[in-house]
Amino acid sequence: MMQAFDFAKWEGAGNDFVLVDARADASFTLSTTEIERICDRHLGVGSDGLVLLRRSKGPGITYAMDFFNPDGTQSFCGNGSRCAFAFHAHLTGDDTPVRFDAVDGVHEAGWDGRNVRVGMRSVDGIEQLDPHTDLLDTGSPHVVRWVDDPESTDVVEEGRSIRNDRRFADAGVNVNFVHWRDGGLYMRTYERGVENETLSCGTGVTAAALSAMARGGGQGGVDVRTRGGALRVEASSPAEGRFERVQLIGPVREVFTGRYFLHKVKERP
Repeated sequence: MMQAFDFAKWEGAGNDFVLVDARADASFTLSTTEIERICDRHLGVGSDGLVLLRRSKGPGITYAMDFFNPDGTQSFCGNGSRCAFAFHAHLTGDDTPVRFDAVDGVHEAGWDGRNVRVGMRSVDGIEQLDPHTDLLDTGSPHVVRWVDDPESTDVVEEGRSIRNDRRFADAGVNVNFVHWRDGGLYMRTYERGVENETLSCGTGVTAAALSAMARGGGQGGVDVRTRGGALRVEASSPAEGRFERVQLIGPVREVFTGRYFLHKVKERP
């Protein structure tokens, strides 16, 4: 049996997503195998993740967002959230700021000129693994490793090695390679779930910016350059190691829309 559904493809600073409006059908679900197939760049649409927009059940919450990595696991996604807000605004014609539900709680989002701004979770504490490496959670867990030159770093090999380290092997961790230059950050990211380098990662950009702030750089706000484009992170720090009112700001763009015909495939045991 085959079913079809409409989707939209959006990207935010090179991070690309398949978005599906499931607000009218609470029963709409996709299996892990189906998500893997949709996100596959050869067999499906191809993306760094899939977003289901759902009807919210809470008061004062405009919608709920379910984000899935290409391997079917769930997490919070900063760039996916920014794309989801723009997708919702496009569907409804409503450009006003919103509050939305995600896997890690309630977030806020709105336009910032032509960019989208999304509120990230507060961070209370950054663990320093060594003099050049920090660990923190910005909705997804991130290792931030300070290097001399991200461009000369073997992001896939080194990122995969850290991601599969005994400490992180079960749940996985995202790995960011960052360098401070010309008053801002330059970075590359290896993402768990994708298990490869992505052009950008919103929670990773946020983690890198907060790591920089904790180390004395860019107090109040940090401009970040990724391979997919430029973003900005703003935050206040009322105490050492604590960051509040964290905001991720950057561009979004609709790439195309389409209809996906879902062939039912046998689930792996």
